[in-house]
Amino acid sequence: MRLMNLTASAALVAAGAIAGVGTAPSARAYDASINGKYTATWVGDWARTNDVYHREATVRETWTITTSCVTAQDCTGQVVSDAGWSAPINMHDGSTWFVSRDIPNWTTCPDGTSYTGHERIHFYPADPETGEKLAGSTVFAGREHTTGQPGACGTNLPLYIDQPFRLDKIG
Repeated sequence: MRLMNLTASAALVAAGAIAGVGTAPSARAYDASINGKYTATWVGDWARTNDVYHREATVRETWTITTSCVTAQDCTGQVVSDAGWSAPINMHDGSTWFVSRDIPNWTTCPDGTSYTGHERIHFYPADPETGEKLAGSTVFAGREHTTGQPGACGTNLPLYIDQPFRLDKIG
């Protein structure tokens, strides 16, 4: 009788373990995508031209961002700006996003010739008050760098503008 009770108890424990595994909630993977509408702001008040502070105009655009992620650290997609341009967006470290594009006629020389600038923007989810990284935030902070072509306008040093960048989710 005692052997039968032990066998029955073992069977119930095994059945409970199997049933418990079957009803355990499924784990959801973290989705790092940042789809939606955003206000993008280039903070020209703190711009640097060739590493010297030089006020630039503050620029605002509305971006529509579409991304998809293979893992929580590897995402790609597209940015479409209401200013009429689009560019690829990617993230490969789990937090910092990158947008790169060429800007035609970015700088105009005294003789009237124009040169393309290469813009690179990086940003990460941030605390809106401190700017420190904050996973899951709908506010992003970062920097924008635009570099001209070496030799443009007869100078060896390319024009380089660097300024703070902010992205706020609006929809």
